[in-house]
Parts: sequence; C-alpha cells; structure tokens
Amino acid sequence: MLSRLPFEFPAYLGDLAATLAPVPMAVAGAGHPLVMDSARRAAEAGFIDPILVGDADAIAALATDVGWHLAAIRVVPASDERRACETAAALARGGEVAAIMKGHVHTDALMRALLARDAGLRTDRRVSHIFHMTVPGRDRVLHITDAAVNIRPEVDAKLDIVRNAVDLAHRLGLAAPRVALLSGAETVNPSMPSSVEAAEVVRAAANGGVSGAVVDGPFGFDNAVSPEAARLKGIDSPVAGAADILVVPNLEAGNFLFKQMVYFMSATAAGIVMGAKVPVVLTSRADPPEARLAAAAIAAIVARH
Repeated sequence: MLSRLPFEFPAYLGDLAATLAPVPMAVAGAGHPLVMDSARRAAEAGFIDPILVGDADAIAALATDVGWHLAAIRVVPASDERRACETAAALARGGEVAAIMKGHVHTDALMRALLARDAGLRTDRRVSHIFHMTVPGRDRVLHITDAAVNIRPEVDAKLDIVRNAVDLAHRLGLAAPRVALLSGAETVNPSMPSSVEAAEVVRAAANGGVSGAVVDGPFGFDNAVSPEAARLKGIDSPVAGAADILVVPNLEAGNFLFKQMVYFMSATAAGIVMGAKVPVVLTSRADPPEARLAAAAIAAIVARH
C-alpha cells in the first residue's frame, strides 16, 4: 500500500442496512477462508442470511477453525466451481435467495451461470459492475463504472451502464445523481472515440434514455470531480466538478482509476453487479474486510428495495 491511512467501512451503509431485515444471500464457492470471513462478517452485522454453497467438508472445517457455529446456516454441497455457480443461480431463480456473493470461483464462471438463458436471471438490461468508492475522512461517495465486467462497451451498453449506476445511487438515497461520461478531453474529437460515444450517450439520456439523473459529458477526470478545474476551464454544467457517477470509456480505464484510489488514498472499493434480477457481490482476494462488508451491505440494501 502506498497510503498509510486505514480503510474505513462507510457508516451510512450500516445505518441504511440496519433498518432492513437480513437478506438471504447465496455464497458461491464458500469453502475459502476469506470468503467465509466475508460471509460471517456480513451475517454478524445483520446484513445477510447466508446460504453457503461449495465443498461442505471444507466449509465445516473452516467454520470450526474460526468458531462459527453453522447450526442455523444452510450449507448446499457443490463439488466444483461450475456446480457452485449454477447452484447459486438456481437458488436465486427459485426465490430462495435475493442476492449472490462471489466466493472462491472465477468471475467469468459465475457470470456465465447467472446469464445462461435457462438461469432465468436476465432482464432487458445489460449487466454491469459498479464500484462504490469512499475515502477515509470524507463523506463524498463516487461510483465508478464499469471496471470489471464490460471490457469495451459501445453506446447502447453504456446507456445500460448509466441506468444501472443511477438505480444503485437511487437505492442508496441519492435522488438525482450527477453522471459524468469520461474521456480524455471535454470536447468531441473524432480522433478520440470515447468523446464521440460520450456525446451520443448524453444525447440519448436527454431524449428520455435515462431518468432521475443529470447526465453530461465528455469530461476529463479533473473537470468531473474538481470544481476549481471545471471553473478554470470555463465548463458550465451541473455535473462539472460535482459528479457522483463516473462512467469510464472502457474496463482498463476503470481498473486503473479505482486501483489508484485504493492504493494512493486507501479508498474502500465495494463492488456490485447490477442489471440482473438479483444484485451480485463481486469480491477479490485483494479486498480488505471493509470493502467486502460494504459490498454485502450494498447488495442487501439493493435487494430489499
């Protein structure tokens, strides 16, 4: 870590989740120490009622090691990664869970199981990933999308990415989020495709493609988040310098951006997938406990709304 600040769990998420009943959540591939720790923390916080899917013997052994009594916790055996993912999807399809947590399985395996045509979890939207970013000592929340699922989304996909992020912001209490489409400049340049696509998304949003949000762009990163930078550039927009949601041009840009915030600022990056019939928590082995707990809280809030 380049920042010495400790990670923080966003207290407001705990306050929101505390008003709701725990959400039944399938944990796909639960037989791993970090995964079990995530599920246990979220359960003890009252955010979720976990259903642990995976190697039953490994799950039992890990629970014994940490003193987690599973008498009231349902364990569903699954012999391998594919079966664990398909079982989690089946639990969601059958209404037994309202959210899914990625455990010790590959992201592509889980998404393949969730988006299979017979899984019954697709909607009319493209699924997308959103990082809920908070920085120690600051109340401001930034959402970065998409940094984990859609590699090079085109205009129609970016519209769904915006809609999913706006839905998440609404469910977290932000009535009219400000959405910035990021590029390398604030003007449309045919040599910079991301600026052209940003302008197209903004036009589509203004013509009824997105509701309950203010969408503008293209913006450079500085002019999306810094009022001073936007003022110096003479940018007149309610989004300039005040963005709540940053829509990146592609996955690589989002990946760089969220990791810079994590490693330079100790930002808590809580990742969730929206656009399916249930929210999906995507955790990483590199995530600190605060980020994993925040993602579980967000999924619980989304599921209850």
